Amino acid sequence: MDNRRTKEELTFISEARRAQIIHAAIATLDRIGFQRASLAQIAKEAGISPALIAYHFRDKNELMDQTLATLLEESAEYVLRRVEQADTPKQKLHAFIDAGLAYQCLHPQRATALIEIVFHARTPDNVPYYKLADDGEDPLESALRQILTEGRRTGEFREFHVDVVASILQSAVFEYASNRGLSGKVDPDTYAAELKRLVDRMVVKDRRGDE
Repeated sequence: MDNRRTKEELTFISEARRAQIIHAAIATLDRIGFQRASLAQIAKEAGISPALIAYHFRDKNELMDQTLATLLEESAEYVLRRVEQADTPKQKLHAFIDAGLAYQCLHPQRATALIEIVFHARTPDNVPYYKLADDGEDPLESALRQILTEGRRTGEFREFHVDVVASILQSAVFEYASNRGLSGKVDPDTYAAELKRLVDRMVVKDRRGDE
């Protein structure tokens, strides 16, 4: 038997190891926060040596960047999969709200890790991540704009500024996980129901078709 590993096998092993490290980073961020989440702490969480992390990631900044990208990708995939199952623009908006809140409740570690990175990580120039301009398209906000645009085109929605409303809705959905005072007093089902009611009043035309 040939014991030499193929390039595909080595790539799979490397990707699996990187995924393991990112998962450990998420758990560590949730447990002790960004400032204390050193590579040594993350390695301890993963049950590996810090040198192995250094083999796959240049430093903590690169690991946090990749962790953030993974968190954003996973949440977008979860939400958009459910949005695609809805039919009308109104139903899609409701699905977006329900899925966004469900993801945060199902994966509280990931929600906390995302907040820790966005609000505590800084670039080499000492710029906080939350102050950076977006370099690429946010798939969730893009999906919201498409839903809102479709609703206006079909006449189901009233006239409004699409970018403004999309930003408001996305912030309202993902505010829930970061606002402990809110989530401690209001359960996710109640929050979702109230938010959907407000969204309908804000964007959906009434039966007379008034603007």
